[in-house]
Amino acid sequence: MLKIVPATTNVNFIGMRRLAYPLSAFLIVASIAVFLVQGLNFGIDFRGGTLIEIKTDGPANVEQLRETVDRLGLGEVQIQEFGAPDDVLIRVQKQDGAEAEQVKAIEVIKKALGGNVAEYRRTEFVGPTVGAELIQSAIWAVTLAIGAILIYVWFRFEWQFGVGAVIALTHDVITTIGLFAFTQLEFNLATVAAILTIAGYSINDTVVIYDRVREELRRYKKMDMAALLNLAVNRTLSRTFMTSVTTLIALIALATFGGSIIRDFAYAMIWGVVIGTYSSVFIAVPVLLWLKVSREALSAGQEEDSSGEGSGNAMAEKPSEK
Repeated sequence: MLKIVPATTNVNFIGMRRLAYPLSAFLIVASIAVFLVQGLNFGIDFRGGTLIEIKTDGPANVEQLRETVDRLGLGEVQIQEFGAPDDVLIRVQKQDGAEAEQVKAIEVIKKALGGNVAEYRRTEFVGPTVGAELIQSAIWAVTLAIGAILIYVWFRFEWQFGVGAVIALTHDVITTIGLFAFTQLEFNLATVAAILTIAGYSINDTVVIYDRVREELRRYKKMDMAALLNLAVNRTLSRTFMTSVTTLIALIALATFGGSIIRDFAYAMIWGVVIGTYSSVFIAVPVLLWLKVSREALSAGQEEDSSGEGSGNAMAEKPSEK
């Protein structure tokens, strides 16, 4: 059997919190500072703009269409297939001026496309009011997701675990937004979806480690808390490593071959997997020491698990002698 991470691995992750905490504090402060100074490069979804859906004669040449519209100097342009190879969605950023300027931009696009279009299926204008509502909805979506995760982990474990998970998730969300502010990658609805996906990935990783922490807390009554947390992280390290690596392989393929439409989403997810794995190991678990998680609070469920701790756990019980 292939062993990427040896079963005898004993890395002092908890001891590294003295380096991880300052690093995370720096990342959070830097992310907030960059966000306040540079802001986000909002996409058409949030800034408003013009949307045109067209049907082409045969499969659309998206790259050629993009080059044609880019030459018009109308600002940011997004072009993608929409359901079928001959159905294309064109988004152009809001033009300076009133509604007349938006109508003029549509006419310029239609003239440039010429005979490439068999049918104009719809033409819509997304105003800044709709963009503002989408920003508000995005904020609510992320906030409610984190709140629901707090409640779930609180009931699943204890309140210290819930607080630790939310601290790690907030760390992941803030640093992801900071990355987009620093790089000025486009921030759109796909990015919001990426942030929510990152939160789900991170909490899944955290819950797996927390479940092992709870198991070890019930098993070892006298072991030093820092040593016990290290034991839990090391025993889930193989799963954490393999999950992160396999996910990154898929995301790197998306970022490399997925095209410009999905590239920003893939970049956000790559960062999210890295920072989510880091926060689960170096933030969510060590913070339990600071929150003083109680062994007694978890002892109530020990009887339920005692039947599964028979002779198969004889080797694991050796550390309790310490």
